[in-house]
Amino acid sequence: MFNPFQENTYVVYDETNEGIIVDPGCYDAHEKGELADFVNDNGLHVKMLLNTHCHIDHILGNAFVKDKFNVKLYVHATEEFVLNAQKILAPHYGMHLYQESKPDAYLKEGDVVEFGNQKFAVLFVPGHSPGHLAFYNEKEHLVLAGDVLFQNSIGRTDLPGGNFNTLINSIHQKLFVLPDDVIVYPGHGSETSIGIEKRTNPFCALTAR
Repeated sequence: MFNPFQENTYVVYDETNEGIIVDPGCYDAHEKGELADFVNDNGLHVKMLLNTHCHIDHILGNAFVKDKFNVKLYVHATEEFVLNAQKILAPHYGMHLYQESKPDAYLKEGDVVEFGNQKFAVLFVPGHSPGHLAFYNEKEHLVLAGDVLFQNSIGRTDLPGGNFNTLINSIHQKLFVLPDDVIVYPGHGSETSIGIEKRTNPFCALTAR
């Protein structure tokens, strides 16, 4: 977890030592060093930088990762204006050391992110933010869900571009159609599973408790 928002940054890799970094929330020198040390200590070759969405707590380390590992940043095109707005919003959150980053390429529903022996299907799941993405690995039974779905909660929808009904539709139509044993790795908090949230999530469960 990084920054005051306790955001989950993910370094995803396999036996080939190729990997990706998703939502680098590292802000200060200590956090950036922690991320860099993990990559270096494990001998990883970072191939891509992905943002599920571009709220400030998920992008604080974008510029650092791009420069440190010489990788491109991928976002959904609809999310670019959210990313661009953070240079204005960051000081309001006390993030005066924020370094702006720009996307190098775009991802959309149906794309596949590939590295090593891994394939992540790109899912378009707006509602928390207008261009939110999730990344689903069928082989490994996991989904990187960003701030769409949490353990017994969902992402907030009161920020610019958020919409409650859109978020619930995204969860039902894109995440709850995945197998129940798929592990959900969220942008904050502990992992959960699709099956658990379908049964027990008070905001979006499909069946009564």
